[in-house]
Amino acid sequence: MSRIIVKIGSNVLTRNDGKPNVTNMSAIVDQVAYLRKKGHELILVSSGAVACGRGAVAPMRQLDSVAARQLFSSVGQIRLINIYNDLFAQYDIVVGQVLTQKENFSSRSSYLNQRACMVTMIENGVIPIVNENDTASLTELMFTDNDELSGMIATMLDADMLVILSNVDGIYTGNPSDPGSKLIERIMPGEDVSGNVVASKSGFGRGGMGTKCGIAGKVSEEGIKVIIAKGERRNVLIDVVENPQEVPHTVFEPRKEGLSTVKRWIAHSSSFAKGKIVVNDNAEKALRGDGAVSLLPVGVVAVEGDWEEGDILNIFGINGNSIGVGRAYVDSETARASLGQRGERPVVHYDYLYIE
Repeated sequence: MSRIIVKIGSNVLTRNDGKPNVTNMSAIVDQVAYLRKKGHELILVSSGAVACGRGAVAPMRQLDSVAARQLFSSVGQIRLINIYNDLFAQYDIVVGQVLTQKENFSSRSSYLNQRACMVTMIENGVIPIVNENDTASLTELMFTDNDELSGMIATMLDADMLVILSNVDGIYTGNPSDPGSKLIERIMPGEDVSGNVVASKSGFGRGGMGTKCGIAGKVSEEGIKVIIAKGERRNVLIDVVENPQEVPHTVFEPRKEGLSTVKRWIAHSSSFAKGKIVVNDNAEKALRGDGAVSLLPVGVVAVEGDWEEGDILNIFGINGNSIGVGRAYVDSETARASLGQRGERPVVHYDYLYIE
């Protein structure tokens, strides 16, 4: 049995006119029901609310992007979840709606509370259907798109696999529409293929293949297999799980030595940082080495921001290069007082340190 996160993109779930693509949704539900019967645990991260709402309501006046998203999502989320509910009911499967915001991942307590909720749902046979709460999310704290959300859900729930269903078969060596481009079938941990990604997006989604590639690479580094495949292909979800050789797709192979749950949380928390730490070259070399090393004051050359013990910190090298993210072991006042000194408490303990 495995735990599988399935991210379904807006372009898979909606027609060109913005109305729900019930045919595609029904096919995906059929596949989810089949895999569930085989003993797998599944969680859906579903886009489509804004697109569904856009096809259902015509604003009385011109709206800015935030107001339009709030209006369309408030209407579309109901339509979307009702369709899922009706389709899964045919298999006597109960679904539950989980609307979340990026702020819910900002603190360890909120993170664990959210995790506990979804674990309880899974244990009781309920399939969580997760989406961002667009009606309440602040623009500056929104997820890049649901690809980012699905990656955070996958790491939070200790998933074995993340399947991103898109409108293309995977990562190509160039533009997928170019006859000379080839599908990259396998990407190993640490392999950088970002140079192959065309910076574009299509249809109703907020993100593009660049986001998918970045999220997939990060999640696979954390020990979770990630697959990008075309959502409209017949039985694509079943095939990538049971018969991967039968369907074109890109797989990001997971790093064998995965991260702990707390380090997975920290790895996705850089946008919540309350402060910044700059370290010298020797400290950077030690942090990037193979051994388990905490960030000690002796290697710190600058401290920026005000924070309390337990807050998230971004860590940079002296040349401005990003090194990692950590959870503060001391407050900012203590960190400043011990700057460059030996024999003091770590600024960030190894157990709460993620190196990029």
